[in-house]
Amino acid sequence: MTIKTPLQKSAPAASVPQAPKLSTRPRSARAARMRKTVLPPVGAAVLFLALWQGVVTLLDLPPYLLPGPLDVWNTLLREGPGMIEPTLVTMQEAYLGFVVAAVSGFLAAMVMARWSIAERGLYPYLVLLQTIPIVAVAPLFVVWFGAGVTTNVLVAAMIAVFPVAANTLQGLKSTDRNLVQLYRMAGAPPRVQMFSLRIPAALPHILTGLRIASGSSVIGAIVGEFVAGIGGGAGGLGYVITLSATQLRTAELFVAVLMASAVSLILFAVVALVENQLLKRWHESALPAEE
Repeated sequence: MTIKTPLQKSAPAASVPQAPKLSTRPRSARAARMRKTVLPPVGAAVLFLALWQGVVTLLDLPPYLLPGPLDVWNTLLREGPGMIEPTLVTMQEAYLGFVVAAVSGFLAAMVMARWSIAERGLYPYLVLLQTIPIVAVAPLFVVWFGAGVTTNVLVAAMIAVFPVAANTLQGLKSTDRNLVQLYRMAGAPPRVQMFSLRIPAALPHILTGLRIASGSSVIGAIVGEFVAGIGGGAGGLGYVITLSATQLRTAELFVAVLMASAVSLILFAVVALVENQLLKRWHESALPAEE
């Protein structure tokens, strides 16, 4: 029989390991951000559609004058498959025009930022290009290039090139002077300054110009379709809008406008995604907002 002395202590009981608790804070934070970013626009859209439908119902407006949201929805379900081909045509014209405007506007801004004499010589004509009524120029493109996709791409590029060039030029000229002087003291040639300093610093301005051009290119494509018609047998959303307006098919006109907005939103979302990926680690505009 073992006698336990006061100096002897019993061995501590073995502790059972417990599973680590999962923190719900990131999930709740994401849910809170979703509520703040998604609920306000969705609520505003629901309220607007309800008011729209209420006005149409109470005033008993005919569909050819102002269709209600339900009429537009039914038309979308009925005519949606037939809108796919015109939407693809407009999408092709707008996106090609956006690419042409982005490349030409960026190159023009680089030339004007590199040589001041080029800016003094070219910038006034760039502004003049922006002020020319596009409806007056589009028929000339039809005469020179024929009715069809080529004309609509050029019209879209003509409208979208100015915001790209102007914002890019502003960004290239806004580079920190101290950094420019540091590059010069280090003996860096202008080419190195442009590609390793000025262009990275101008990225927020460049992407802002591209965001504006993403909507302008779709407007230009549709305006070109108003004039160029169905050249090549392929009519875009501009042709559908014109035809629906002349035949008082207002609900179909609304559907065509919604499809054109979708084309613009897709391009805008792509530019916004690229902007977020390029700026999220260093620029204030892409960093999370502090609560």
